[in-house]
Amino acid sequence: MSVTIGSASTAGARSVRLGTLTLNLPPWKALAAPVVILLVLAMMILPLPAPLLDLLFTFNIALALLVLLVASYSIRPLDFAVFPSVLLVTTLLRLSLNVASTRAVLMHGHTGTDAAGKVIESFANFLIGGNFAVGIIVFSILTVINFVVVTKGAGRIAEVSARFALDAMPGKQMAIDADLNAGQIDQVEARRRRSEVSREADFFGSMDGASKFVRGDAIAGILIVFINIVGGLLIGTMQHALSIERAANNYVLLAIGDALVAQVPGLVISIAAGLIVSRVADDDDVGTQVAKQLLSLPRALGLTASVVALLGLVPGMPHFAFLALAAAIGYLAWWLSRQQAARADAAPAAEAPAASTEASWDDVEPVDMLALEVGYRLIALVDRDRGSDLLTRIKGVRKKFAHEVGFLPPSVHVRDQLELKPSGYRVLLKGVVVGEGEAFPGMMLAINPGSASATLTGTATRDPAFGLPATWIDAMQREAAQAAGYTVVDAATVVATHLHHLMQTHASRLLGRTEAQQLLEHLARYAPKLAEEVVPKLVPMPVFHKVLQNLLDEAVHVRDLRGIVEALGEHGARTQDATELTREVRIALAPAIVQQTFGPTRELSVIAIEPALENLLVQAFGPNAGSSLEPGVAEYLQTAGAEAARRQEDEGHPSCLLVPDRIRVPLARLLKKAAPRLRVLGHAEIPDTHSIRIGRLIGEAK
Repeated sequence: MSVTIGSASTAGARSVRLGTLTLNLPPWKALAAPVVILLVLAMMILPLPAPLLDLLFTFNIALALLVLLVASYSIRPLDFAVFPSVLLVTTLLRLSLNVASTRAVLMHGHTGTDAAGKVIESFANFLIGGNFAVGIIVFSILTVINFVVVTKGAGRIAEVSARFALDAMPGKQMAIDADLNAGQIDQVEARRRRSEVSREADFFGSMDGASKFVRGDAIAGILIVFINIVGGLLIGTMQHALSIERAANNYVLLAIGDALVAQVPGLVISIAAGLIVSRVADDDDVGTQVAKQLLSLPRALGLTASVVALLGLVPGMPHFAFLALAAAIGYLAWWLSRQQAARADAAPAAEAPAASTEASWDDVEPVDMLALEVGYRLIALVDRDRGSDLLTRIKGVRKKFAHEVGFLPPSVHVRDQLELKPSGYRVLLKGVVVGEGEAFPGMMLAINPGSASATLTGTATRDPAFGLPATWIDAMQREAAQAAGYTVVDAATVVATHLHHLMQTHASRLLGRTEAQQLLEHLARYAPKLAEEVVPKLVPMPVFHKVLQNLLDEAVHVRDLRGIVEALGEHGARTQDATELTREVRIALAPAIVQQTFGPTRELSVIAIEPALENLLVQAFGPNAGSSLEPGVAEYLQTAGAEAARRQEDEGHPSCLLVPDRIRVPLARLLKKAAPRLRVLGHAEIPDTHSIRIGRLIGEAK
């Protein structure tokens, strides 16, 4: 039963929707609950006449039946989300009626068994035959059923359901965020689903506590019966001079009747609570579910009928009862089997089209362009309800990447992966793992930038993004680690930084044809003529895409898209070779490339190659070279280049190798794996406004 409150057409009123029925409630409905509670509390203080007690006891029974029926027809537990509050109010109502009836019994019990009204008298005379011993036994049995069986079971189910609901919340929240990132749902639907997940956990938690109300009500009922019996006997014999037999007949019967009048609705409410918390998610109510599942196997009904019939043939058994019931169950089994056979005969015609289309393109799921998989301990990092902000940081990473590199990267799909270590995560690009690491929620990663010397207590590791020495420490050591010169970050920052580094490293693979087309469309917004005249009129779209990928392969940002397209327009009529066009674009972007590498400084400290070795490389990589570079020379260049880059960075300078333009591309490819942070520039890529200072030579004799 869903309830939606919104504005109605009538001023001062609200519309409440219950299933398919819409009720326009008056504006004073907000006062209903406080007024009812105040009246219930007043019943404990003010004496009530017997006719009013009859009306209230009848109302209590009707209310309990109403709650039971609503619980039976509810599809989901949240359809009756107000049940914990209803349970409290009904329990309070029963206790108030107990107090009011106790007052009436003790004050007027000497006048007869109708002193507290006809309802209590009827329960005392009709249900237990006027025998207070039978009444005590019946009341005790009902109390045991309510307290030990129904309430205890419902409370246990609510407790376990609350625990499971809380444990499952991160996974459900992550699934909602994944659907939102994938575009399958919008923000409104995501907000509704998150609210439903939170309400479900709150509901089972409330039911766990509300079950204690019924347990306390049962205990209070036992005490009230004992007090009424003892107090009634004392008042009847001492104050009203009744005989023991007359006092027991009046007061004990009234006490038992009063207890039964309160206990029966309490048992009904407890059964309703059990139905609510034991519901399994389905599209049917409890009655329909039971009918479907209990009567779904005619063979089981047939065996049941056979066993009942055999019992009916045993000498001394009531043959009519057993055989009649066996015949009824057997007929039901035969009728159900006929119905199932008829449905089975009609099924092949309906299932024939489905069999011919057992596989379709809907079964082919596209590979995520960029995905982040996390172990189950890291699910908390993507749970907004726990104050974690990894998803927000990932959005910030995408925004920062777009601002720095120049195009919007694809969405990052976050999902859990049970195959990973509990604290492990990995980043996938087009379904291929490009990076992985571990993060520990609640702990801090202290990264040694090279200047920290103090030893920290924790788990030694390396920063997953840049490979620097690091230590996982407790959050309490954060200030001490920062004072010692360490850079301290939390687990979410570790994952986000690693993701950003991998996106920078694989930027060329993130730039697909779709992103390249979107770049052109973005350029057309502020330079429509330029975009229209160059691509695809002068430069085909595949060549334009390849040029952008070549630039990103060497960590050249494509933010200056106007400059890139203008350079392509200038040289596109002369050549369609992507490598040659990339070289011309790099020369056009030379000031931006130098600033990206060195910053605003005008004197560039670079690494150069010894002239003799440089001449050898020019000959080896020249257009007319008959052979490739010798393996020994290539290995030396990789080792020496990596060492020179490391020393250059240790001195506080960017690692940049300056070479002739003709050998820049092959040297950059050769040194990329050995020294990924080393930038290789050609002579033509140094602006006239900058000066060169050779900081180190590769191939220099030692």
